[in-house]
Amino acid sequence: MAITEKQKRWLKQQVHHLNPVVLVGQHGITDAVLAEMEVALNHHELIKIRVNAGDRDERDAAIADIQAHTQAMLIARIGNVAAFYRANIKKRDPLVLPKL
Repeated sequence: MAITEKQKRWLKQQVHHLNPVVLVGQHGITDAVLAEMEVALNHHELIKIRVNAGDRDERDAAIADIQAHTQAMLIARIGNVAAFYRANIKKRDPLVLPKL
């Protein structure tokens, strides 16, 4: 799943107005949180996740962990909010990336 920089920029524009759909709290990334992320990615393809971890290193580790478990692409990260994209070809109306 390779996307170009222009497509990545377009995805950043699309995710800007969205609210976080998954919140990672004080207990970190649990199996239930990962399952909810899978459901959200399958349904929406483009999601925001808020990671409420202690410091920057913990947030970086949590985001890398999310990326490894979900096989989603990190689109943007600002502070404790990260945006992920994973295409779902089985979805009835999949998100169509512009041909740039």
